[in-house]
Amino acid sequence: MQKHLQLTVIALCCSTATIAQNVKPQQQGKSLEENAFTFTEAQLGEDDNMSQNVTILNSATNAYASEVGFLFSPVRFRYRALNQKYNEIYINGAPVNDIERGQFSYSAVGGLNQMTRNVDFSLPFEGNSYGMTGMAGSNNYNFRSGSMATGHRFSLAGANRNYTVRGMYTYNSGFNAKGWAVTGNLTYRWADRGYVEGTFYNALSYFFGVQKLLGNHSFSFATWGNPTERATQGAATDESFWIAQDYQYNPYWGYQNGKKRNSRIVTDYAPSALLTWDWDIDNKSKLTTTLLGKYSNYKSTKLNYNNADNPQPDYYKVLPSNFYDVWGGISRFKTAQALADWNMAYDWLSSSKAHRQVDWDHLYEANRGASQQGADAMYYVQARHNNNLYLTLASTLTKNLTDKSTWNLGFTIAGNKGFHYQTMEDMLGATSFHNVNNYAIGTFSRYSDAVQYDLNRPNALVGNGDKFGYDYNINVVRANVWSNYAETRGIFHYNIAAKVGYDAMNRDGKMRNGLFINNSYGKSKTARFLSGGGKFAGSIDVGHGNVLSLGLGYEAKSPNANVAFQAPEMNNDFVQNLKNELVFSSELSYQLSTPWLHANLSGYYNRVTNATEWTCFYFDDINSFSYNALTKLKKAYYGVELGMKFKLTSYLDLKTLGTVSEAKNTSNAHVRYLNSTQGIYKDDEAIVKGMRENGTPLTAASIGLSFHQQGWFIDLNGNYYDRIYLSYSPYYRYVTSLKNIGATDSNGNYIVSPQDKGKGGFMLDASIGKSIRLRKGALAINLMVTNLLNNQKIVTGGYEQSRSDYSIKEDGTTSDRTYRFSKNPKKYHVYGMNGMLQVAYRF
Repeated sequence: MQKHLQLTVIALCCSTATIAQNVKPQQQGKSLEENAFTFTEAQLGEDDNMSQNVTILNSATNAYASEVGFLFSPVRFRYRALNQKYNEIYINGAPVNDIERGQFSYSAVGGLNQMTRNVDFSLPFEGNSYGMTGMAGSNNYNFRSGSMATGHRFSLAGANRNYTVRGMYTYNSGFNAKGWAVTGNLTYRWADRGYVEGTFYNALSYFFGVQKLLGNHSFSFATWGNPTERATQGAATDESFWIAQDYQYNPYWGYQNGKKRNSRIVTDYAPSALLTWDWDIDNKSKLTTTLLGKYSNYKSTKLNYNNADNPQPDYYKVLPSNFYDVWGGISRFKTAQALADWNMAYDWLSSSKAHRQVDWDHLYEANRGASQQGADAMYYVQARHNNNLYLTLASTLTKNLTDKSTWNLGFTIAGNKGFHYQTMEDMLGATSFHNVNNYAIGTFSRYSDAVQYDLNRPNALVGNGDKFGYDYNINVVRANVWSNYAETRGIFHYNIAAKVGYDAMNRDGKMRNGLFINNSYGKSKTARFLSGGGKFAGSIDVGHGNVLSLGLGYEAKSPNANVAFQAPEMNNDFVQNLKNELVFSSELSYQLSTPWLHANLSGYYNRVTNATEWTCFYFDDINSFSYNALTKLKKAYYGVELGMKFKLTSYLDLKTLGTVSEAKNTSNAHVRYLNSTQGIYKDDEAIVKGMRENGTPLTAASIGLSFHQQGWFIDLNGNYYDRIYLSYSPYYRYVTSLKNIGATDSNGNYIVSPQDKGKGGFMLDASIGKSIRLRKGALAINLMVTNLLNNQKIVTGGYEQSRSDYSIKEDGTTSDRTYRFSKNPKKYHVYGMNGMLQVAYRF
């Protein structure tokens, strides 16, 4: 399909070409251009490892914010490099960010493009009627049936992205004479093979809403969902990309009986419903109350092994650089035999695609042999479940005190129960498996209680669908009260906002882990946090289209539950020294608006102290999983943003925007870790000062032309990305690890390896669209093409491997490895030339 797409683009875009990709200025009641959301759902996907932390942002007046959200989305751009937990999402005024992780999952509204167009955006220091705006902005989606465009709409799209076909039907009745409005939507997205080989996509989205006007009251009900099954892509090293001659090499799939099978399948479904009551108390007062509930089901599979070799086709022991020192530092790894072994490994992997993928048939054969000997499965597919039951009540009173002043007062209360457990998805032909911690065998006797995952059911046999390894719930309660006030006095406008909140969380273990007999089963203690903060923003209109603005904010933000527990899969312990994050935010902005130029220039500085980060990785040195919590961390985010829109003629605009930013740790961190083989806590210091936020370009710029006349929309954008950092490994920078390799200078200072970066570069995006008025209704044809130059060298994210370049001998000394993990981070690359052709009919 990619070849056909290239021919189409050459025909349509041999001159300056491209779309109706314009996001129109937003305020409440206006709608977002569909393409802004289409980029996210069709191009970014929702893969966890590829980071779904994109921020969909907009503004009524900001030339930078109105474009950047979708324009830079192919590289998973995050606004100001902030974690998405600082971008707060609401639906009908009710908060919908995941309470445990803090982030909003856009997969919950995937395929509902016509619904998500109806949205109110607030930049970090803009006021709103649904809460104190987050540090990365806030969005409030309006799911009231009466607020959506009336009529029928049918669209059909073909793409070579995560899905290849999308069909969508939307109906909205508008209000009838009796005050009823009804909305329905059905969307199906499908791909037998997505852009990346070995992936597929299968999703059915639905929406049903009804609204009733009753005097000065309005009652709205809506329910929606997006059941999805999709296969994912894995990151890989430069060596693997080179051998495969493919920047989209995917190690997660392989052949089984000649058919492709992916080991990482995600099934995701979050049925949701809400009821909203709007009461126009009088012509100056309004009360909005929303009750929202959802039950999210999330399952992700993974191929694993037990007393066997790692089955991953890109496992370091099968790669050529494991046999010969390609980095040129150690002579004993550069012998003639080592070179011959390197060539043999390269020839094997490069000779056939099947050799670079999972060998499912071999795994079944190995399990059959193990079963014949009465042994447990050597290979199996496990499934990690992260389900959530969420209920929230939100209410806001809006009072227009005068024509130029508005006061909002509101509260939210929410409860969430997270269900986290692991099940056996497929035993791959084996006949037995036991719920035993095989990693701990060796440290402890196989007959010791310490190796049992659940002493309440020791040595339990595990079959397909059975739970094993871990099973626990996380309970969170959250409440807050907030208020804001906005007023205009002559040339001055200002708004102030404040909130106070309460969070409580605990863990409820369902298995009695043998390493923590008295601290894993049942409920933990409850951690409680009092949070709150305030914001001020003011602007002055100095005339002739010139506006100056200043914003300041400070907040004590409760830690999220996903970083609050030291080793939630094993015990009830909270992270040590768990505290509120202290968040300072500031912004100074200038806006110029004339008939021919709209420009915005902003500088910002944000600081976070008492940050807590949590990670889990396989600790190769001792054949163990390691649960790591970093505390006492300080971060700073600062930069400059510029957006300009020149009106060259009545039908042609020139747009340019860009940002140069910094987002880094400004301190080292205390680290406490627990290894799954021992159950003993160890403390260390992580020398992570200067490490940057990952998975988003810190430098980005764009220049584009936009043509719009007589129903034609044509856009061409050239985008440049740079300073894309990979997720750093704290383990490389533990003081103990640095001492083990003698990484100190003559003055005793630690020599810390620089954080790995991905390659940036230039990308050309284009689209062309035509709106045609018919006797009945209207027809719209749209072609969007990303990465016209097929530049796949740009890295969108990845991570350093948390394994050392040495092994530890029995006497405690170290021995160098041939393979250098520190030289082989795993990466994701931007998709090559890809696009979507859509035809929509509205009547």
